[in-house]
Amino acid sequence: MSVWRERVTMVWLGLMVATCVTTWVLSKDLFSPAVAMVGIFLIAAVKVRYVMLDFMELRHAPLPVRVAFEAWIVVVAAMILGFWFATPATA
Repeated sequence: MSVWRERVTMVWLGLMVATCVTTWVLSKDLFSPAVAMVGIFLIAAVKVRYVMLDFMELRHAPLPVRVAFEAWIVVVAAMILGFWFATPATA
């Protein structure tokens, strides 16, 4: 099997593309800070999910373990975004 057909290689390439998007697209002044912040955190959450599933091998973990880790991603991302939106902007 070619290295280019393995799932882990495709996931790694996807993670690199997602990193480039957050670095070069969302960090520019193309979007409002709120849109950029939400986009960056959602992409980060997806990246964490793929790292956990494919590099920490949780894809084949028992269902309760997998649900706990995936719920953790959602809770942490929601808390961070919630605190960010709840904090008054300083000028």
